[in-house]
Amino acid sequence: MSQLINPADLGFFIALASAGSLSAAAREQGISPAAVSRHLGLMESRLGSPLINRTTRRMSLTPEGEVYLEYARKIMADIDGLENQLLGTAAAPQGLLRVNATLGFGRSHIAPLISRFTQQYPKVDIQLQLSVNPPPSGDDAYDICFRFGNPPDSRSIARFIAANKRVVVASPAYLQLRGEPQTPQDLMQHNCIGIRQGDEAYGLWRFTTTKGKGKSQTTSSENVKIRGNLTTNDGGVALNWALDGHGILLRAQWDVEKYIQSGELMQLLTSYNSPDADIYAIYAERHRTSVRVKALIDFVAASFRHG
Repeated sequence: MSQLINPADLGFFIALASAGSLSAAAREQGISPAAVSRHLGLMESRLGSPLINRTTRRMSLTPEGEVYLEYARKIMADIDGLENQLLGTAAAPQGLLRVNATLGFGRSHIAPLISRFTQQYPKVDIQLQLSVNPPPSGDDAYDICFRFGNPPDSRSIARFIAANKRVVVASPAYLQLRGEPQTPQDLMQHNCIGIRQGDEAYGLWRFTTTKGKGKSQTTSSENVKIRGNLTTNDGGVALNWALDGHGILLRAQWDVEKYIQSGELMQLLTSYNSPDADIYAIYAERHRTSVRVKALIDFVAASFRHG
């Protein structure tokens, strides 16, 4: 009796679903689109059900394909767990990791760390996908997502990576020309550099201030709708604009600290705080025992701790 499902089909179908198209899957697996189509056709023929809806522009999973993908991911995760149990935690990480990070943060911080990680662990293959917005919570297309803030989905695990205190900065040249804001409301009279990232409300900067001590301590908040002639979805670009004297920027302290120390940027509104957006590694419960997932997250967390 022939098998309806071959073990090799599971990894193939996961890769195909993650790639989003037959041609993309072919490029990632180093084979021709015809070979991908032929492999998929054989799978569907054995099962007697279509797994993929194919059109000229896009590919989507059929209901049977959704079920197949769900079980394939569970089975592959169980195989990883079995290997980890048999080999022990001392085993060197190996295999494929699919990683997502936001555009600017991923390019400036995660990509260089992955370069160092793979030098230390050459048997790990990493596919890094940078996106303007983080994928929806619970999206199974990635093994690890580095993002700002906790996930709303309780089915995912969030591992704290680094604190992300945000500060307001501008170059001395800009401040000499336009003056220094004394309160958040003063920002409305300045040219502020906007960054469109994630699901945060664009152009709205939030501030809090705390007065008093102990039981008499009170905290007040205010929101400021900033304006400016420069906007980007890349934090690195925004930082360069601030260094060039184009305006005031709200940015992570560890992104601008060296420029504050060198005098190229000045920190403003030091009596006010902007809500933190700490960095977390998000991964599914089924990856809790994965050696390679844990290895990459540990590596990234340690790198941020040690600067």
